[in-house]
Amino acid sequence: MTCGFTNPMHKRTRLRRAYFTVAALTVLIATGNQAGARGGGGGEGKAESIVSRPAGEPVMAVVSLHNQRITVYDANGWILRAPVSSGQRGRETPAGIFSIIQKEAEHYSNLYDDAFMPHMQRITWSGIALHGGALPGYPASHGCVRMPFDFAARLFDLTQMGLRVIVAPTDIAPVEITHPVLFQSKSGASDLAAARIAEADEAARKTNQARGVAGTAYREVTRAMVPVRVAENLKARAEAQLAAAETALGAAASTEAKQQAEDAKEKAVARIAELGEQWAAAKAELQPKLDALTAAREAVSAAESNRVKAAEAAREATRALEPVSVLISRKTQRLYVRQAFEPVFDAPITVVDPDLPIGTHVFTALGRAGDTNVRWSVVSLRGSAESRGQSPGTGRNVEPTEPNAKSALDRIVIPQDALDRIPGILPRSSLIITDEALSTETGKGTDFVVLLSGEPQGGIKFRRRAPVNEFSYSRPRDVPVYWRSPSPFGGTFSTW
Repeated sequence: MTCGFTNPMHKRTRLRRAYFTVAALTVLIATGNQAGARGGGGGEGKAESIVSRPAGEPVMAVVSLHNQRITVYDANGWILRAPVSSGQRGRETPAGIFSIIQKEAEHYSNLYDDAFMPHMQRITWSGIALHGGALPGYPASHGCVRMPFDFAARLFDLTQMGLRVIVAPTDIAPVEITHPVLFQSKSGASDLAAARIAEADEAARKTNQARGVAGTAYREVTRAMVPVRVAENLKARAEAQLAAAETALGAAASTEAKQQAEDAKEKAVARIAELGEQWAAAKAELQPKLDALTAAREAVSAAESNRVKAAEAAREATRALEPVSVLISRKTQRLYVRQAFEPVFDAPITVVDPDLPIGTHVFTALGRAGDTNVRWSVVSLRGSAESRGQSPGTGRNVEPTEPNAKSALDRIVIPQDALDRIPGILPRSSLIITDEALSTETGKGTDFVVLLSGEPQGGIKFRRRAPVNEFSYSRPRDVPVYWRSPSPFGGTFSTW
């Protein structure tokens, strides 16, 4: 994002150099003066990576606001960990559930004087992101999560769009869980996608073949048109000669002149008759080629229509291979499904004892354990009020969250027809159970966004964003809020 008044390239270069200089000084000063700050002392201030085993593909990132630390997990545990600096008082990074919705290696803010935000990974369209930045050892940003520059670059290279990012008031870690309510994969999705892609490729091949036939037919018609055009032109010339002879015959005063005019007329008539036969023969030879061209063009039209349908079917089948996100809200008593940042459907569900809190739990599919069985983990978010009275600790020994999560699953009743409509579960798919409703940050180009209502949200509240709206799954709107501007950064969204 750029600003027309403050963003020439030479200024960016100067600002970038100055930014790194200030960042380095800030870190040096913070090391001396903020050693006792939260997350700033001892081993907690160092970036770490797992060394006891090969790291797998990241499935989630957890930001602990209390410990000022980010931890990245694969299917078998944590793989990367580093200190962070979250939003300062009044502009706090909101606690909740997010995902990466945009990545930009070289990003500049046009809200904060073109500030350099390297390896930016956006988690809300209103401007909250993970990026490299200065770490003074305490919350100091305007709502984003700053990470060490080298760590931000490394994380940027590892992550995929849609990676779940959980911002937690306390320090939490995922634990594996099994429960009958947790969805299992559906066999055949990969085979179906492969078949649809093959059909799309074959339809494209047939379309190209039909276009080749039509091109050949067009060239044949072009060649066959030549004798027709020649005969027409010569016939027109002969008719002109006939008209001239008839004029000369009428104006002839002598016998000799009349004879010459009659001879010219006779030759013109004979020539017209000869050229008429040639024209008819050329037209007869042309007509089948014209018919062939018409048929070839109709075949191209039909093949193109089949190609479009097959390509759409392939896209849908391929989309079915993307991770699925399911959210169950106690507040709305509904189940919502999204896939590839798009809504799929929503449906009513039943929450047992709906007046009692159920908490906020994020269940993540880690991978398959057989043909259809799926390994699941869970992270349960506790508000900062829930952890008062506890000693801060280092966060390395995390209290398991499975029992409360199982209790939440026990209270959920999903109709069978809704279960049947949920796409197949793949690694990085998720189920979110929460007391909260969908955040208004959920919209075009996002996964589900859930904000913990009892936590500070200054990092979002001070940013200008789209007005509150009821996001619709089953009833399309004529002009959704998030379609009102040509890009996600203009109009009703903030610039930062």
